[in-house]
Amino acid sequence: MDIRIGIVQSMKEIEVELPEDAQRDNVMKEVETALGSDSVLWLTDRKGRRVGIPASRIAYVELGTPASDRIVGFGTA
Repeated sequence: MDIRIGIVQSMKEIEVELPEDAQRDNVMKEVETALGSDSVLWLTDRKGRRVGIPASRIAYVELGTPASDRIVGFGTA
């Protein structure tokens, strides 16, 4: 699963590719908890790297599907 996070006063987004076994509901709860407590949202990507985003700087969060599930080009589904 991919998560894209917009940062206040920044044109760039933070995009983290979460492990395949990441549960969408659990990730949403982690985001909500960090936003509610004004703490740091810590995410671990597929390679085990930790990414910390200060909750006070988060403008928006977009949860999506893994990049491998996206269809690009002229394919039929």
